Amino acid sequence: MSAASQDLAARVPGAEVRTAFGQTTAHVPLDGWLAAARHARDDLGCTQFDWLGVEDAGRPGAVGARHAVLLHVLHPGTRQGLLLRTEVEAGRQLPSVAGLWAGAAWHEREAVEMFGVALDHDVAHLLLPDSFAGHPLRKDFVLASRVVRPWPGRLEPGEDGTSAPSRRRAAPPGVPDPSWGPRYEENADE
Repeated sequence: MSAASQDLAARVPGAEVRTAFGQTTAHVPLDGWLAAARHARDDLGCTQFDWLGVEDAGRPGAVGARHAVLLHVLHPGTRQGLLLRTEVEAGRQLPSVAGLWAGAAWHEREAVEMFGVALDHDVAHLLLPDSFAGHPLRKDFVLASRVVRPWPGRLEPGEDGTSAPSRRRAAPPGVPDPSWGPRYEENADE
């Protein structure tokens, strides 16, 4: 498929196609997302949808400002896959591929609800109630339960007294800074 997928780079302006370890990956600009997906299905024969996922592509200090969207599809005859990747900036909309692969609709709804990625059409809620505020899988989402009650597992680095005194204590992901909200007091009623 790698020779045929090189045609993707010629058809979609700005697309970069690489093959490594048997996996072909195409980085496409957001404007070429739908054209690249349609080319993968119609011309390359990748008619089997595998998954669509999102990850935070923000650089340090810019968390939540940019998300990477990944789409993995397969050619059913050869079982070779193609991974399409694009980045969606805040304020931009991702063109839906659910018209090409019906199974992508669930994954797109999850991306909207959990990461706050905007689609080019409205979608119904999937997992969270209508009253829920925020997007739980974004790195800038505060986990309130970590504030109200301490973590029940092992101690965090620096809490057990065995680490070097020069080591700065790092908060786990989702733990807000001390100025956020009420804190759990261990002996509050004494």
